Amino acid sequence: MSNFDRLVEIMSRLRGPDGCPWDRDQTHESLKPYLIEEAYELLEAIDTKNDQDIRDELGDVLLQVVFHAQLAREKSRFTIEDVAEAISEKLIRRHPHIFGDTEVDDADHVVRNWEAIKSQEKKEKGETDSVLGSIPLALPALQRARRIQQRASKVGFDWEKVGEVADKVKEEMDEFLEAHANGNADHAEEELGDLLFALVNLSRFMDICPEEALRKTMTKFQSRFEYIEAELAKQDKHPRTASLEEMDLLWEKAKKAL
Repeated sequence: MSNFDRLVEIMSRLRGPDGCPWDRDQTHESLKPYLIEEAYELLEAIDTKNDQDIRDELGDVLLQVVFHAQLAREKSRFTIEDVAEAISEKLIRRHPHIFGDTEVDDADHVVRNWEAIKSQEKKEKGETDSVLGSIPLALPALQRARRIQQRASKVGFDWEKVGEVADKVKEEMDEFLEAHANGNADHAEEELGDLLFALVNLSRFMDICPEEALRKTMTKFQSRFEYIEAELAKQDKHPRTASLEEMDLLWEKAKKAL
């Protein structure tokens, strides 16, 4: 028995009549938060560049796939073998330059072929072939915004120069500040959304992932704030009791140290 087959067997036993009560209670819906959580823990492990952590977190993601497949097998809907077969066929179908006689010039050509094949698959299934229709609604907002802009760009709906996008960011910033100054909360929220969307667009033109950039900034902020807490603790103080001036001074030290 391969290690993968062993995993499938373990999952089947956990869901069996004499299995684990928690595992037996789970459904596709109840497992949704765990799949998202495990995916983000894998991203964190990749950032650490620790092979053991990456291996372990990949295992946790794989467990979610096997778990969902087991739930479906119990209802005679599909099996993990069907899942593997479906993705294998899709990879072969969407890589005709590897498994067929199609020729490509570069990676961009590969992406264009992929999208064209994907579009044809939707037509054959009778699905609406909207340029933006297949972007998951559950994606994090920054990531979804970037995917929307990428899709629109592929059909020619895009700015031509990065300077134009930067000007749009400045325009949206002015409109947001004006809406806020006027005291219109709903309008300010709308304009903030426009500003964030424009910033995502600017990051796309500069080939920067906004989700990754913001995640790194949050990690940096947390590290620096924890530095402040540690330094205050040496003085038997806490952020709740320290003055803003004290924390600002420590923040500047943290910027130099971290």
